Amino acid sequence: MARQFVLKREEAQAPVSYRIDYAGELNPQQYAAATASGGPILVVAGAGTGKTRTLVYRLAYLVESGVAPERIALLTFTRRASREMLARASGLLDGRCQQVRGGTFHSFCLGVLRRHATRIGFPNNFTILDSSDSSDVIDVIRGQMELGKKDRFPKKRTIQGMFSSVVNRDLPLGDLLEKEYPQFVPHAHDLEMLMRRFEGYKRSHGLMDYDDLLRRTLELFEKEPDVLKLVAGKCEHVLVDEYQDTNRLQARLVKAFSSMHGNVMAVGDDAQSIYRFRGADFRNILAFPEEFPGTRLQKLEHNYRSTQRILDLANHIIKQARHKFDKELFTERGDGDLPALVTAPDDRFESRFVCQMILDLREQGIPLRDVAVLFRSGFNSYDLEVELNRRNIPFVKYGGLKLSEAAHVKDVVAHLRILENPQDAISWNRVLQLLEGIGPKTAGQIIQWILEAGDDPLKLPDRPWSPKYADSLAALFALLRSLTSGKQTLGRQVDAVLDYYAPILKRVYYEDYPKREQDLDHLVSVVESYTDRATLLSSLALDPIELSALDVEPLEEDEAPLVLSTIHSAKGLEFKAVFVIHALEGVLPSSYSVSSDEEIDEELRLFYVAVTRAADHLFVTYPSVQYRRYHGQFLTSPSRFVQGVPEALLEPWSLVEEAPTPLLPEAGS
Repeated sequence: MARQFVLKREEAQAPVSYRIDYAGELNPQQYAAATASGGPILVVAGAGTGKTRTLVYRLAYLVESGVAPERIALLTFTRRASREMLARASGLLDGRCQQVRGGTFHSFCLGVLRRHATRIGFPNNFTILDSSDSSDVIDVIRGQMELGKKDRFPKKRTIQGMFSSVVNRDLPLGDLLEKEYPQFVPHAHDLEMLMRRFEGYKRSHGLMDYDDLLRRTLELFEKEPDVLKLVAGKCEHVLVDEYQDTNRLQARLVKAFSSMHGNVMAVGDDAQSIYRFRGADFRNILAFPEEFPGTRLQKLEHNYRSTQRILDLANHIIKQARHKFDKELFTERGDGDLPALVTAPDDRFESRFVCQMILDLREQGIPLRDVAVLFRSGFNSYDLEVELNRRNIPFVKYGGLKLSEAAHVKDVVAHLRILENPQDAISWNRVLQLLEGIGPKTAGQIIQWILEAGDDPLKLPDRPWSPKYADSLAALFALLRSLTSGKQTLGRQVDAVLDYYAPILKRVYYEDYPKREQDLDHLVSVVESYTDRATLLSSLALDPIELSALDVEPLEEDEAPLVLSTIHSAKGLEFKAVFVIHALEGVLPSSYSVSSDEEIDEELRLFYVAVTRAADHLFVTYPSVQYRRYHGQFLTSPSRFVQGVPEALLEPWSLVEEAPTPLLPEAGS
């Protein structure tokens, strides 16, 4: 008889008790996404469907389900987005959600490289270059190679854009030139040599640009599997926001981060993929199910922003796209007004209509801050801006300079970067050329002597300096040495640099230095939220602060301005009333973006994004006649995206001039 072995009964685990009523607080589609089990999940979230809300509840759900918050990675495109999501999740649940590892792709990679960069031949304290810095490096190397003397050789910023595209789109330089820069194909060999020299320069000087943060992390993972295992092992769940905006490198990073546990949720909308010019690859979101076998697709289609008639137009527009995930946006907000297609006789009439309608809407109780005028390119609004000024309608144009990209701010930051990394030749070059009597050649010689100084590069080399700049050079080194003790707070360091820089600011930017001083005051307020120099410099490099009137709270509610914005800059925003102006063939779609089906589809998605910014009122306008200095008057054609749209979806409007009021006869006549 066989011996019996008694298996002990395992105690049944009590079901998890959730504090949040997920089913009650989310709609069925959101609930299904937020509470899904592990594995790969693609959430295709239509415009205005509560994408962020769903991600926030997903975070809270994972933490409530017992996942350690520090083992959740939230990847976003701005630090602000991750901070807001974590704050909202904490408000729903508790402070545990603040322990989730949230940040941008670049900040995640920076954290990895700061610990392991030496494994791939870089110092852990490498300097981060922004695009302007990279352009300057390229310009130096181009000069050394004497390429600037060649006929029609591309300028430094163009070259920097090329090299960036090669990296983040994972393209050979030759292919990129043939597709997008055919005029520079004759310079292909020189550009290849320049790119190799550029890469060598960065490595030998301990420099990385934004693209390097991504690709060097991937290089590290490929060469050092133990580092990949360490990093991916800590990512039990990976959540990715705005997946449609990822480039090739970022898509590979998502796969790497999730390679150990396989739990990845990507949230995005293929219909809002509009950043191809920045390297975003529309194919990433379409190919997600193939890249992650077993993917579950969850759609969000219940729109909370727009009326149904606006959504009907949006649904009609996006159906024209050749490649897409099918979805049908719907709402419970009611039908609302029909969107209008307004044909104006010319640019002036178009601007007059927009201004008059804005004032009419304000009379109906819609404040200026809830109205936006959107356009394809910045110059499309010039005529309207004149009319707005004439009528004293306050407005702000969205999409201005970045604070850390302004020349005078970069001057100040360069001093701080030298303190952090005395081998930073690019910052030395910038700082030295602020001194009277020092040009590029002299700066280069001084930098060479500094870098050869060994252990004490902040000690002024003992040389017979020219009297033109000897005193100012001594003052610079005295400043830098005074700030190396480590006793001064970051605020004191910045104050010292600003005091030293004040006379330089007035001399170099004498035409408008008072305005620039305001920017430096803004920088001081930013510095107050940081305690150490390295974190400040990394933040300025990875997430530049906007210089935009949209960031300024108006003193009085009535003073809040109308918003003028390119469509690209308006993505993610919403307004009660939206005007899409200059909806012309050659403008939307741009005449520069119609050479392939892929480009036309992106222009279509751009129009879709514009339409879906509107909550209650939508006006699409175009002038039927335009004037150009060298062409005179000519007839225009409305955008192909509105041609043939049924009147039941887009109501035609025409403009007529009001008849002048006849003068009353004078009394007694």
